[in-house]
Amino acid sequence: MKALMISRDAGLHDEIAAQGAARMPVLRLLERRSGLRDAVERMLPEAPELVIVDASGIDADEADLLERLARQYPLAVLMLLTRGQQQDVLIRAMRAGMREVLQLPLVHKAFHEAMDRVDIQAGVTQMRDGKVLAFISCKGGSGATFLSTNFSYALASLAGCKVLLIDLHGQFGDATLYVSDQKPAMTLSDICAQIARMDGAFLASCLVHVTPNFGVLAAADDPAHKVDMQPEHMDRILAVARQHYDYIVLDVGRQIDALSLRALDNADAIYPVLQLALPDIRDGRRLLDIFRSLGYPGERLRLIVNRYEKGGRLRLADLEQALGAEVVHTVPNDYIAATDSVNQGIPLLQLSRTSAVARSLAELVELVTARRVTESRGLFDRLFSRSEA
Repeated sequence: MKALMISRDAGLHDEIAAQGAARMPVLRLLERRSGLRDAVERMLPEAPELVIVDASGIDADEADLLERLARQYPLAVLMLLTRGQQQDVLIRAMRAGMREVLQLPLVHKAFHEAMDRVDIQAGVTQMRDGKVLAFISCKGGSGATFLSTNFSYALASLAGCKVLLIDLHGQFGDATLYVSDQKPAMTLSDICAQIARMDGAFLASCLVHVTPNFGVLAAADDPAHKVDMQPEHMDRILAVARQHYDYIVLDVGRQIDALSLRALDNADAIYPVLQLALPDIRDGRRLLDIFRSLGYPGERLRLIVNRYEKGGRLRLADLEQALGAEVVHTVPNDYIAATDSVNQGIPLLQLSRTSAVARSLAELVELVTARRVTESRGLFDRLFSRSEA
């Protein structure tokens, strides 16, 4: 999307330019004008799709120029940034058709939420056909939440995909803590209670935004609200999510109930996560038996072995023979790096890009997206060039 910025504040212009460059699709600032009169007198040769007006720099005798500006760019969406009430300016902005009003200093989350609405209204956001990937623990402590959260971050940061993670753990879900220190304003149960409002903009407004293209829908935190969560709600949530995200990652946990079962029914691929130990293999066999009894085809079930170390008495071949399924990926054991990431609530790729687990996550991204390393700066190039910068 192309935008015109009207502001005397060069710092604010640079801030919005940086936030816009991180969006998908990218928001590109064509020009900056110092005031409304300057903007009206010097029209852009290429009409912008968005006009951002910093009201803090508008003089009283310039307010009437808002309507003139709107007439000059009739197809543009108008966004007003204000540091106070500025009643006269707000009234004139409403008359001019101002759709979005944001407070300064700029709150990045609010800005991106507003831009999501603008993109949808302007028809800029393309409808996607997102893939649903479910991570499920074969045994408690297998590391499925760590992998689902960090894999989601890797998909967004390395492959440039728009990613949604949904925490299905019930009242003990803590997926947001693995990648962010933000407190969720809304949870899965809140969305289910307002399912009639479900659309792309509403879904985006309920997320913890870790990055502009990666958001987390927190698990229900109140068991009393679990009655509001019906299996058909998951159908609606995933249908909308598929339209607006490239990948929807489900952190299923261990408990299989009506809601998580409906989510698994919708999944394009299911990744059971286990460690190379007899208790994990025993529980993994039970879980795969359940999936087979539900009629899930074998190609949808893709085993991941976490904390893998070569040279042990149990081999991958032993596990595959016992479970009757192929291991598609292994994640090496790097306890210190993983623990540091979890304790700090920072994605591992951001905290320790050169670790063995970071490399393994990049490999998993390439496996899922079917992208070769040699294609236009492969994922490994991006991973390690950033660590050296």
